[in-house]
Amino acid sequence: MKAFLKNYRQSPRKTRLIADLVRGKTVAKALATLQFTEKRAAEQFTKLVNSAVANAKAQGIDDARLFIKKVTVDKGLVMKRYMPVARGSSHPINRRSSHIAIELEVK
Repeated sequence: MKAFLKNYRQSPRKTRLIADLVRGKTVAKALATLQFTEKRAAEQFTKLVNSAVANAKAQGIDDARLFIKKVTVDKGLVMKRYMPVARGSSHPINRRSSHIAIELEVK
């Protein structure tokens, strides 16, 4: 039972903070934790966990016994932009994105 989110427009460094919160928890505890987390990525993680649970139900697995086995946050695309500064030069701006993968397993 897996679920993926590709090219989520937030840097992997910020997104990994939420991944560390839910890794190894049961689905019910993870959703409760995400509900009260005030980070932007928490909403996307909630959707992703619910998607993985729906994938498990489609395979006929009871969702009460599921726990989050593995959460990975990898580097996605980087949009490169430039900000003009003094004397006709510019500074680079990297707009990073993340690939998130969640894997559930039965206890």
